[in-house]
Amino acid sequence: MLQTRKVERRVSRSKLHVGLATCESEIHEAQKLRYHVFAEELGARLPSRIPGVDHDLYDPFCEHLVVRDESQGRIVGTYRILSPQAALRVGGYYSETEFDLTRLQHLRPRMVEIGRSCIHSQYRSGAAIALLWSALARYMQENRHDYLLGCASISIADGGHAAASLYARLRERHESPPEYRVFPRYALPLRALRSDIPAEIPPLIKGYLRAGAWICGEPAWDPDFNTADLPILMPMNRIDPKYARHFVKPCD
Repeated sequence: MLQTRKVERRVSRSKLHVGLATCESEIHEAQKLRYHVFAEELGARLPSRIPGVDHDLYDPFCEHLVVRDESQGRIVGTYRILSPQAALRVGGYYSETEFDLTRLQHLRPRMVEIGRSCIHSQYRSGAAIALLWSALARYMQENRHDYLLGCASISIADGGHAAASLYARLRERHESPPEYRVFPRYALPLRALRSDIPAEIPPLIKGYLRAGAWICGEPAWDPDFNTADLPILMPMNRIDPKYARHFVKPCD
C-alpha cells in the first residue's frame, strides 16, 4: 500500500503531453520503453541489434505517438502508427505476419495499423492511455482514414486456456461480419484448450471493444511474445458516441 500511494502521488504531480515523436532520440526512447515493458517486464523474446531497444523492420516506416511526462523528462507511453502509404512502402502490415488479411484487401487505402502499445507501470491509472487514444482519434480524423487495424494480446502463461475462454466469450458480442474475417497463420489450438474458465479482459482489449471494435477471427499464437493475439478492426464510423465525445474532437 505504501508503494501504491507513492506512485499515485508521483503521477498526480506529473504533467503529461502527447504528440508524434519529432526526432530520432524520441523514437529511440519509445523503443527503450517498449523493450522494458515487453521484454523485461513481460518476458517477450525480442531480437534486437541494439541491447535494451525494441526495434524491427517496420519501425522506420512508422510514426511514433508518445506520451511524455514533462515533470520527469521521460516518455511514459507509446503507440506506433503505420499509415496505408507507409504499409505500401514496407511491403505490408505487421499484422500480416500473423494473419491472412485477404478479406481486408479493399480497405487498405483507408486502413491504419496500430501496435506496440505500452505504458510505463507507474502511469497505468488511465490518463496516459486516454491521451494516446485521443491523439490517435485526432490522427485518424485529420488524415481521413476510416479503419484501425491491430493485434490485441492476451497472455498464454497458463497454456492458453484463459485466451481460449476469452475468445469464446467475446466473439458472441463482438465478432465481425464474415466479409471482414481474417485467419491466423499459426492458430491457437482452441479445440485442445478449455473455453469455460473465468478470465479477466485485458484493459486495452476492453477499451477497444467498448469503443465499438470488432474481433475479426480466431487468435494467433505469437511465440516471441508468448501471447494469443486477437485481430482487432475498428471502423471509425462505429465508435460509440460516448467515446467520441471524449476522444474525437471537431477539426478546426
